[in-house]
Amino acid sequence: MKTFKNYLVGGATFILLLTLVACSEPTSEKSAAEAKLITEQDTVFIGFLLDTLQDERWYNDKELFEEEVANLGGRVKTLAANGLDDVQISQAELLIEEGVDVLVVVPRDAAASAAIVELAHEADVKVISYDRLITNSDLDYYISFDNERVGELQAQEIVNNVDTGNFAYIGGAESDNNAILFRQGAMNILQPLIDSGDIELVYDQYTEGWNPDVAEENMLSALDEQGDDIDAVVAANDGTAGGVINALSTVGLDGEIPVSGQDAELNAVRRIVDGTQTMTVYKSINTLAVQAAEMAFKVAAGDDIPTETTVNNGQIDVPSILLEPITVTEDNIDETIIQDGYLNEEDIYTTP
Repeated sequence: MKTFKNYLVGGATFILLLTLVACSEPTSEKSAAEAKLITEQDTVFIGFLLDTLQDERWYNDKELFEEEVANLGGRVKTLAANGLDDVQISQAELLIEEGVDVLVVVPRDAAASAAIVELAHEADVKVISYDRLITNSDLDYYISFDNERVGELQAQEIVNNVDTGNFAYIGGAESDNNAILFRQGAMNILQPLIDSGDIELVYDQYTEGWNPDVAEENMLSALDEQGDDIDAVVAANDGTAGGVINALSTVGLDGEIPVSGQDAELNAVRRIVDGTQTMTVYKSINTLAVQAAEMAFKVAAGDDIPTETTVNNGQIDVPSILLEPITVTEDNIDETIIQDGYLNEEDIYTTP
């Protein structure tokens, strides 16, 4: 059951997406259904807070997470904040009031989302940070990929193609802790080459809001500053890579220099096939969503979650599960994302 509500925040209207899984009541009886969720003591009720549903990747997470919660016999309400911090905090308050057993959060802003953890803990509700880390808080658990490793894979594949010359780094949103980790990982690979003088990092800029249009503007600035003399680009995800490639196309360099990405989005994989993007990083969203749902159920039951590592969020060492990312190039598309069922061959290889 899906319903949409319009809200006015800061003079702008946004759409709030509400999703209830395994709920048989019709939309007209929504209030009664929500009340029933609170009183069903044997049913796990999970709140899933997303930063946005504007990116292809997050639709996949949403559907897979909800499906697994339903398979486990629980209920989930998914709310998307459309990139607004105050909205996400208000949505957390709403779900806490409705009686969720646990909150699973993709934070809009790593630091601002600490308020969500505080609100949840006041109501004895635990919080799992999903994919992105909530910083400066007593966060209960974190599940993601080894994001520093993601950055290493991005930079290494670019260096495998070009290991001298002028490099540009087009990062993600600095407000997202993952973007900082991606850059840190990339610099693990690039810094020795910078120190040796083999490469020069001539442009290094984060991308506000992960916005591809901003990434395109940044890349145009880099090209202008360097007189189009750019030999390689490490872009933090597939969205920013798309913006970079648009900018390169204006000077005839698309397909001529290597560009990294991440998330294995359909358009990015098509660009890899076409030769304008060098690589992406596949993070098995299937695995992430399923394990996050299973973790949420255990947390709701009061079980301790066995973890092999911790990640410091600026306040505590958060018990964490970090999954392994995979480099995808034109040589291994079939045995990675297609074999895993993440994307299908027809969509990738058929011209839209």
